Amino acid sequence: MTQDGRRRGRDETEEERADRMWGELIQEVRVAQTGVQILFGFLLTVVFQPKYERLATPDQVIYIVTVVLGSCATGALIGPVSLHRLVAGRRVKPQAVRLASRLTFVGLVLLLVTMTSALLLILRVATHDGYVPYLVAGVVAWYLACWYGLPLWARRKHTTRPED
Repeated sequence: MTQDGRRRGRDETEEERADRMWGELIQEVRVAQTGVQILFGFLLTVVFQPKYERLATPDQVIYIVTVVLGSCATGALIGPVSLHRLVAGRRVKPQAVRLASRLTFVGLVLLLVTMTSALLLILRVATHDGYVPYLVAGVVAWYLACWYGLPLWARRKHTTRPED
């Protein structure tokens, strides 16, 4: 306990911490998985629409890149589930949590790029206007602020340092 009588941090073993962090990570992954799976499912249907064949070549390239990115994001965000299943009971949960956390971060970056690419494609097809890159840049700035800027700011502002 600190001098003022309040406990700081958690009193947990490495295994208990890994269990807690795994539960938190899986809850986060569930949210991201739902979004990426809905987006990816939608993207898979686009190629079968009659209008797809009339798209300009650059738009078809953007579509293909978007589908590949969505597939990669899906793989990265489902990866922690497979990782857990394959190492369960092997007494490597702390290491598995770190790997799954990194895989989830990669999946979120891929999801960001997928959503950016999908938005670019949709706005190009919908408007055919020169302001589309500026709209997309504005939305990407918003994503970056919400997904990375605010969390990093909060981490920096509210993280306590262990006392000597």
